[in-house]
Amino acid sequence: MRVLVVEDEEDLVEALRYGLVRADYAVDVAYDLEEATQKLYASAYDLMVLDLALPDGDGFDLCRAIRSGGLDGESGPDLRILMLTARDRLADRVRGLDEGADDYLVKPFAFPELLARVRALLRRDSGGGSAVLAFGDLRLDTARREAFRGERPLRLTPKEFAVLRYLMSRPGKVVSAEELLEHVWDENADPFTNTVRVTVGTLRRKLAAPDETQVIETVVGHGYRLLETGPEKGTGPGNGTGTVTAGNGGPA
Repeated sequence: MRVLVVEDEEDLVEALRYGLVRADYAVDVAYDLEEATQKLYASAYDLMVLDLALPDGDGFDLCRAIRSGGLDGESGPDLRILMLTARDRLADRVRGLDEGADDYLVKPFAFPELLARVRALLRRDSGGGSAVLAFGDLRLDTARREAFRGERPLRLTPKEFAVLRYLMSRPGKVVSAEELLEHVWDENADPFTNTVRVTVGTLRRKLAAPDETQVIETVVGHGYRLLETGPEKGTGPGNGTGTVTAGNGGPA
């Protein structure tokens, strides 16, 4: 999941970036409204942490523009918005929610609370209120950062965990390498590297033991799709859902 932090306090920015990256989120930063607007136009974000008091204006204005559709960029009007501010008056909190914020957190705050709010907001997009994602015999506990196939624990790197989470939030859908790069990596990722291919390759090997069927299907020229597996959900050439092998230049 990709998060945009809009905040002008550098120490707080670094603390937020550090904590969110450790929680396996891809994090970009904007220090004012102009920079935030440029990033929202150029990239698709899943959630924005938005400070209200910024050097070139008020965060309320940006929130209103997003919700009204006035900011017609890659991040659409349904972007999750967590307002972060020192304004603790009831009137400010009410206004923030009325302007379109999904949640409102007053400074100072404990980072675990912010992280819990981020997880809760992003769960709305996955269609459930649980921190546990399940698909076939795969289970992903996003709060505890644990992954299982059946009863077998999976030892995943942060990026592998994030890729699996993204695929599990879109079960059965084909996800392109570009989409994974957009949502799982930050803006500093080189789009011309094979980092997505390598990460998906190592994830695929960890998901399927020698006696297990493959879980990630490669759809040549399009991307990757998660296959449902389990006691009654086998995959392979016999049932028409086997892995499609990649051609030259396609995803692996």
